[in-house]
Amino acid sequence: MSIQKQYFGKMPDGRAVTRYILQNENGMTAAILDWAGAIQELRVPDRKGGFVDVVGGFESASQYYYGNGHQGSLIGRFGNRIKDGVFTLDGVTYTLAKNNGANHLHGGVEGYSRQFWEVTPVDGEEPALRLHYFSPDGDQGYPGALDVTVTYTLTNENALSIRYVATTDKATIVNMTNHAYFNLGGLASGTVLDHELWMDADTYLPTDEGKVPTGEIRSVSGTPFDFTVPKTVGRDYDFSNEDIRIGGGYDHCFNFVGGETKDPVHRATLYSPKTGIEMKTFTNKPAVHLYSAGAMNNVDCPLKGGYPQNRHCFVCLETEKMPDSINQPHFNNVVLRPGEVYDYTTVYAFGIAEGSRTRAPDGGTF
Repeated sequence: MSIQKQYFGKMPDGRAVTRYILQNENGMTAAILDWAGAIQELRVPDRKGGFVDVVGGFESASQYYYGNGHQGSLIGRFGNRIKDGVFTLDGVTYTLAKNNGANHLHGGVEGYSRQFWEVTPVDGEEPALRLHYFSPDGDQGYPGALDVTVTYTLTNENALSIRYVATTDKATIVNMTNHAYFNLGGLASGTVLDHELWMDADTYLPTDEGKVPTGEIRSVSGTPFDFTVPKTVGRDYDFSNEDIRIGGGYDHCFNFVGGETKDPVHRATLYSPKTGIEMKTFTNKPAVHLYSAGAMNNVDCPLKGGYPQNRHCFVCLETEKMPDSINQPHFNNVVLRPGEVYDYTTVYAFGIAEGSRTRAPDGGTF
């Protein structure tokens, strides 16, 4: 219904950051920055008729520059980890920027979450922002020039849709996502360990000590990683479990039943008993990285309102293809070639639900 444009401050090099506020006919708002394409604020209705900001984020441009965690940012060219920052494609070995110990993480030192995006507002019955970024050949070590468009749409059904479209002039690898940190109880409401979560995921990926998948695809059955029946995020926190210990909680890729789909389908539901807010995740991607913020501890860079970065106060549902897939032939195909189009959509749909989420999800497509 409307889009507002606001000055958000300057980066250390003097470049101005712009904040775009989308509002739908119900009063729900989403604030998006041209820096990193970050979701800076997302205010959704709660059971009392008020509006609650359900995402992490910072209050100033400089905090986004110096802070960590990729708060709400667009991630690319390749989300998650690539072991040793090396892969081979069509007989050529490429070495990527290493920014996570020996590994490559979330696109590298200067990935898409460290860039300005060209923004085109699309006002209408459902306000949208079209963000464009051109990633040159050799960017962070990746082959091929990648032309990327990401479209945020705030629907009148209180959903935030994120569509990723990319093309290349040379064979490359692509695995984009968004790194929003959700707390449906509200930004400063404490941990998310009481949030109830259902996921349509029957396997997950164990990792090594560097949080890179070992190559095993393990059934969730009988493990703390089984969310096929709704349960609280913290119910099965058991640090005697090796995978939970390594992740500091959940920091793992979960694989959806049946894998990739043509259209976005309902794959996860998150619910806060504090506010009654429910978030359904629809996607056509084959997997999601569940991160329960076990490593969030940057006390020098507080979030909005001065709220400290505390462990387990947020949960990320980063829809994706499997990490390190290019080095694991039995994982997902992440290669994009000239003439092909990378085209995926994830939708976070919000509503109100009363009581425990013990009933079966309703499924469906978005």
